[in-house]
Amino acid sequence: MSKFRTLGLLLTTTLAVAACSQKAPDQAAPAAAPAAAPAAATPAAPAASLPRQKAPDGTAVTFVGIKDGDTVASPVKIGFAVTGAKIAPAGTTDAGTGHFHLLIDTDLPPQDGPLPANDHVKHYGKGQTEDTVTLTPGTHTLQIELADGLHVPFDPPVVSDKITVTVK
Repeated sequence: MSKFRTLGLLLTTTLAVAACSQKAPDQAAPAAAPAAAPAAATPAAPAASLPRQKAPDGTAVTFVGIKDGDTVASPVKIGFAVTGAKIAPAGTTDAGTGHFHLLIDTDLPPQDGPLPANDHVKHYGKGQTEDTVTLTPGTHTLQIELADGLHVPFDPPVVSDKITVTVK
């Protein structure tokens, strides 16, 4: 591996772990676009591809305390649950461990490198299993993705069903 590629990979991993090591304050997600054209994040391409861990058999992630079609007030309390894997802080590379990422008003980001950290992809790198998220009034989509200690999605991806909520 070239010296520049190694440095780029190290920098990307360090920034991703640093982003998940702090609980970001609630951020208002942009209002969702009309149902025919949902807003989508445009994440930056990863600096380098990292190997993806095989998803532990039977692993699934789900929402707790919120479901598809709910009408809610902002801020919204959202819980996350997992079966078939263990939750561990970012940086933990033990097999069968990972942490949550909440996707807001976006499709799945590229799966060949660390997940981006932006207004559409919130990281829970301390192993958090819930959050209170500020969302603007209107319709929003939410989805959970479990990723390994380096923020790289499992293979195959471990994602919840995408749910739609309306914020009054």
